[in-house]
Amino acid sequence: MNTVNRQKAMNLMGLAMRAGKLITGEELTIAEIRKQKAKLVFVATDASENTRKKIKDKSSYYEVPCFELFSEAEITQMIGKPRKVFGIMDAGFAKKTKELIEG
Repeated sequence: MNTVNRQKAMNLMGLAMRAGKLITGEELTIAEIRKQKAKLVFVATDASENTRKKIKDKSSYYEVPCFELFSEAEITQMIGKPRKVFGIMDAGFAKKTKELIEG
């Protein structure tokens, strides 16, 4: 992902957070993946191996796209809360974010 799209994606996450379209934290995100309400999931690149595996396995099982692109510091900067895992609940935000990520 190029720097411009990366910045756009980060700005979009902040907007989604303010719009109340994100779910943050490992347990809450997993619950929303199970309910198949999460449209896109992110896990921090510096999250523990166990956390990354758990989120990726859940996402894979429930067929929710999961990305490891941002560090915990970047996620904290984007959403204003120290988190390692978050999910996008809104289809529109998820679609636009995926387009930015995939170029």
